[in-house]
Amino acid sequence: MLMSFRRPVLFAAILVASFVRFAAAQEPSPKPAPSPTPPEDGQVVKITTAVIQLDVAITDRSGRPVTDIRPEEIEIYENGVRQQLTGFSFVSNPQPKLTKQKKDPSASLIPEPPLVLRPENVRRTIALVVDDLTLSFASVAQTRAALRRFVEQQMQDGDLVGIIRTGAGIGALQQFTSDKRQLMAAIERVRWNPKGVGKFGSFDPIEPTMLERVRRTDSADAPSVDEEDLIQERDFQRGGSDFRESVFTAGTLGALKYIVSGMAELPGRKSVMMFSDGLRIFDRKEGGSIAASRTMEFLKRLIDEANRKSVIFYPLDARGLEYTGLTAADQVYDPNTQNDPIQQNLSDRISDRSTELFDTQQGLRYLAEKTGGFAYINQNNLSIGVNKVLEDQSFYLVAYEPDGDNFNPELRKFNDIEVKVKREGVEVRHRSGFFTGDVKDEKLLVDVNFPTKLMRALTSPFAINDISVSLNALFGHTEKRGYFVHSFLHIDAGDLEFTKLANGDYQANFEILAIAYGDNGAPVEKNNATGSTTIKPEHFERVKREGFAYSFIFPFKKPGAYQMRVALIDRASKAVGSANQFVEVPNLKKTGVTLGGIVLENVSREYWDAMNSGSTNVRTAANRLMEFPDPKASTAFRRFRRGSVLRFGVEALNAAAREGTSNLTIESRVFHDRKLVFTTNTRSLASTVDPASGLLSYTDAVELGKNLLPGDYVLQIVVSDPSAKKSRRIATQYVQFEVLE
Repeated sequence: MLMSFRRPVLFAAILVASFVRFAAAQEPSPKPAPSPTPPEDGQVVKITTAVIQLDVAITDRSGRPVTDIRPEEIEIYENGVRQQLTGFSFVSNPQPKLTKQKKDPSASLIPEPPLVLRPENVRRTIALVVDDLTLSFASVAQTRAALRRFVEQQMQDGDLVGIIRTGAGIGALQQFTSDKRQLMAAIERVRWNPKGVGKFGSFDPIEPTMLERVRRTDSADAPSVDEEDLIQERDFQRGGSDFRESVFTAGTLGALKYIVSGMAELPGRKSVMMFSDGLRIFDRKEGGSIAASRTMEFLKRLIDEANRKSVIFYPLDARGLEYTGLTAADQVYDPNTQNDPIQQNLSDRISDRSTELFDTQQGLRYLAEKTGGFAYINQNNLSIGVNKVLEDQSFYLVAYEPDGDNFNPELRKFNDIEVKVKREGVEVRHRSGFFTGDVKDEKLLVDVNFPTKLMRALTSPFAINDISVSLNALFGHTEKRGYFVHSFLHIDAGDLEFTKLANGDYQANFEILAIAYGDNGAPVEKNNATGSTTIKPEHFERVKREGFAYSFIFPFKKPGAYQMRVALIDRASKAVGSANQFVEVPNLKKTGVTLGGIVLENVSREYWDAMNSGSTNVRTAANRLMEFPDPKASTAFRRFRRGSVLRFGVEALNAAAREGTSNLTIESRVFHDRKLVFTTNTRSLASTVDPASGLLSYTDAVELGKNLLPGDYVLQIVVSDPSAKKSRRIATQYVQFEVLE
């Protein structure tokens, strides 16, 4: 049962104060019951000395999964030696047929809040990697269209998705989410990267070289240019192009390895869809080069990392089916000349286009083949390619017990795996194998230096949970401060190492590093704090159990999309915790009424009754009930007990006002598993609006009934402005929270 209360007194002051103060909480917030431990994920490939477990995709000639394979039809070979099958199961994950959705004109303008996705409910983890270091201007447009269609039509409940750009720096490594609103905002930031090697089209127009121009010069003073000179010039230009391309290829592979490393702990079937204009892994010169060999070595390490972490690559060539002949953009001096060396050079350069297309697609094929995926190339509809990837999520999980000598790096550094299926007309895809000896080497490279470890935690797109850290970043705006984001941080004190002082107090020392990154990957704001918390003996157990809060404010000069990243390190134990959040700061000059972030405060029903009785002092009631409400802790933690009262407040920005009053209406809605379980009556906001800032504050409260089902909930606040244009009539904001026993 949820019960609505009228707006509580004094909470408006709490709301305003929470947006303008910069301070750490002095009192702890409620501690939740432990989250259910997710079951062991049967979809994760494991490589240990006891068992090797891998996923095998078996499809028919049309690419559809074959679902009736029997264990006796599968043969596994490691380094050419057949292995005894010890595990076999089929994991079904059917993909609905892709259909075009028509908009319902009668549908509500109010957007539905996202489904809260817990780790144990994740079916697929999908990284949509936009390789903007290689994508051409034309390919970026195709990629954005495919990404939008995926989010709008192909994404399902249970999908955990991240959109990541290889060339936008660590700030672009967005956290994985099931929130379509965040994903669509990230897609809007996918643009052509002029700093990469991507061209306007798939190929540069053919233009005469400097020596070709000299060869065509009629001047008597022009130097002599023979065919050998033209060949040397061409080789020189190729070498420079290859070197530049190898640099950006290394950047792409580095970003991919970083992503794969972080996906290890994510649940569900892990897939990387990489939108690229190709990956050159072989040098065009005979004998190769140092840069090419380094690229290949890096690629092998990436593949091994992906195979260890059960990550499958599905590269999609965004160029589509390409024409490699002459176009109107190419400059040709005399196409009718047959035996001129300049004309022969032109023919070679046309041939180079076909070679370039083949070579760059070979890199995509190689990456897919070695990790068990497939490459989607020479096709003009990327959305169909995405759908083929989603159809490939049904597979067989097979296992065998290897010989212990196979893990001896002195005997063999790489173990080749081959899977055969004794049935006609099927195609088999699986991981190519694994290296030995790498795990120990990686552990030796871990650096426990404070700045290094803290920065690694901060720059990872995946939360590190040695110390449990909860983050809730809310945007706001005032005339004096401008645009800002107020971040609320909750720290689990039970994960910190405390030292007992001479006076009996307990103290923990830690460092907090927070950075806000813009959509170009560059840091725009930073907060570095060395702090400590000292607790009296009588409060020690409660603080250890309930944790404490910390908050900070980042001002922003302009609206946009930002990544808020926070990392904390315990100076005594070296344990690290991190959290990140995508925040969209709207442009108030281009929007109608807009809601800021929702501030929360959780109190017991007894405290609420005492506070509103009028006969009991609030502080006296707090001391009697041993309850000290803290909006910062509640806003950050968002885990509340049944039977308590949840207070909330929000600010309406750009509130249209005539003569200082508002004609807005507001309602609050609560969802559980995307089902509407509670709503307040629509109320008129007749409150006075600040004419200068257009700011309007609203506070309310609901009782979380004792018979309410435990689980994840979403509180949504909807404001309607009947006087605005249709596209600006509705403003909504939501916050997720959990109800505990």
